This record gives sequence, C-alpha cells and structure tokens, in this order.
Amino acid sequence: MILELADIRIQPGRQAEFEVAIQHGIASVVSRAQGFHGAKVNRGIESPERYVLQIFWATLEDHTVGFRGGPLFAEWRAIVGPFFAAPPVVEHFELVSKP
Repeated sequence: MILELADIRIQPGRQAEFEVAIQHGIASVVSRAQGFHGAKVNRGIESPERYVLQIFWATLEDHTVGFRGGPLFAEWRAIVGPFFAAPPVVEHFELVSKP
C-alpha cells in the first residue's frame, strides 16, 4: 500500500467551496482509478487555507502512471485546480510500522 500525501494551499475564503469540490472529485473521479483504496482530507487549524490530502494506492504506479498519466487526472484537476493558491506538494510514502 502506498500513501500519496498532497499538501494543498487554496485561495483565502474559499474553504467551503473547496471542501465540496474535493469531496466531489474524490467520489466521482479519483475513486474510479485503478488501485485506489481510499482517501482522507484534513483542513489546517492554524492555517485554514491549508489542506492535507491522503490517498491510498495499491502501487506507486497506480498513482504516477495510471492516474497522473491518464484522462482521470485532467478531470480531477478541472474540479480542484481552480482553488489552488500554489501547486500542491505531493510525496509518496510506504508503511514501515503498524501498531
């Protein structure tokens, strides 16, 4: 299982709109991608324009090749991209320990 972690900064004052859009984008677009195993979205308390998106993928390639390299990515960006104040910072992680 691979964790995609996206640090997202949105335009000030657009939190409510963005939260509806990102939930819609995950449910209607990302969830259709091969290897998708779920997602979580968290909003910053100290920085309310900052969001952390966690998406769980079966393999790294399911995200980097299948999703990012396919037509679903354009659909996803059309939904959430208009809210971005800057491009998201995205990194991938693998599980090393589980309590």
